[in-house]
Formats: sequence, C-alpha cells, structure tokens
Amino acid sequence: MFFDFSIKDFIDILLVAFLLYYTYKLMKASGSIKVFMGILVFLLIWLVVTQVLEMKLLGSIFDTLMSVGVIALIVLFQDEIRRFLLTLGSHQHISALARFFSASKGDALQHDDIMPIVMACLSMSKQKVGALIVIEHETPLDEIVRTGDVIDALINQRLIENIFFKNSPLHDGAMIISQKRIKAAGCILPVSHSLNIPKELGLRHRAAMGMSQQSDAHAIIVSEETGAISVAYRGQFYLRLSAEELERILTKEV
Repeated sequence: MFFDFSIKDFIDILLVAFLLYYTYKLMKASGSIKVFMGILVFLLIWLVVTQVLEMKLLGSIFDTLMSVGVIALIVLFQDEIRRFLLTLGSHQHISALARFFSASKGDALQHDDIMPIVMACLSMSKQKVGALIVIEHETPLDEIVRTGDVIDALINQRLIENIFFKNSPLHDGAMIISQKRIKAAGCILPVSHSLNIPKELGLRHRAAMGMSQQSDAHAIIVSEETGAISVAYRGQFYLRLSAEELERILTKEV
C-alpha cells in the first residue's frame, strides 16, 4: 500500500472539513468572506512552497509570516472567535449541563413572562411604535445594561409600551430583559456590518442582528415604518411575524 489510512485519519479530515465549513459560515455572516478566501489562498501557497517545492528561503519567510499572522488574525477576528466560542458553549447539551450545575435555574423566562412581551409588541405594531427588546439567556449582558438606564422592574405590558412611547426619552435605545425582570432601557447595542442584511431594514434591525451574533439572546424588533415584528436570533432574521409566531420563537428557549 502507498499509504496507511485509518479511522483516525478519517476523523481528522472530517473535523478539519467541519472547522473550515463553520469558519466559512462565520465569515460569510460577518461580511468577511473575501478575507477568509484570501487566508485560504495564502495557506495553499505556503503549503506548496514548503511541502511540495521545498524552497528553503521562501519557505522560511512564509513560516515567519505564519507565526506573526496567527497573532494578527486573533486581533483582526476577535469578534468572530468570540462568537465561535460562544456558539460552542451555547450548544444545547453543554447549556443543559451548565444549567444543571447553575444556582439560578429558576431565572429562565416562563410562558407567563413571555406573554406580556408578545402583547406589548402586538400593540406597538398596530400603532407603528418602534421598539427593540433583547431577552437575555445564557450569555450575560451586563456590559450592555450599563450603557442604558437601570429600571429593574417586573415584566409588564404597559411599562414596555410606555418606555417605547414616541415621546419617551428611552424609546430610541434597546430594552434588556433578564431573570424575569426588565433590567434596563435606552441601551446601546453592537451594530452588525454584515452585507447580507437587506437594505430596507433599518438601524434597529442591524443592532438586533449585532446582538444576536455576539450572544444567544433573542432580539425583538418592531418597525416604526411598517409595524412589522421581527426577531434576530443566533445570526438569523425571522421577519414579519404574527403574535403566535413570535410566541413560538421565544418559547423555544424556555
């Protein structure tokens, strides 16, 4: 035989293929796909120069660039790396294990906590009142909470509607809901610069997408122009939702 191919080699190739595919999806979602393709081309040239052609001088230059390039890539793609680790840690089985050992098991939103949010969104949708509501799950949003005004109140439909009333000083920012309470309002969210977001979607949608890409939170948007209700979750939009569809999406995490 020309080579020895074992099950370990098959698993090795499969894991590398999975890693490349997942990295490709991450780069595509963040609008950095051309950078990803450039990195792949550079790696291919490096392998040809060092392994196939065995050019010592050029190979040593490429080796030096590779060692420095790893640090540069960590700095350049720190958000994408953080998102990858977050997604890995937010996997269904790992999250369930974390909740098993967590002392705050009773802090997850229940159906009765979600319904006031759904009804408030439905009411604001009919009146075309813009709103942006973020529901925290496993990823702590303490840094986001600090950018707004702390409220720390029970979830209440009228309170949500009053905060997003057009003349309210807090209506332009985002509301953060955590541990069955409205933690803060008027918060500033990270804005997604992805080129895949439709141009007709405004800044609220981009902020919601940015939040969903950096955490496992549900970000609910009520459009001020159309009244349409949408949700950004794990880097994906769910647009023009009915009250029943919104309730169904939110209760998936419960």
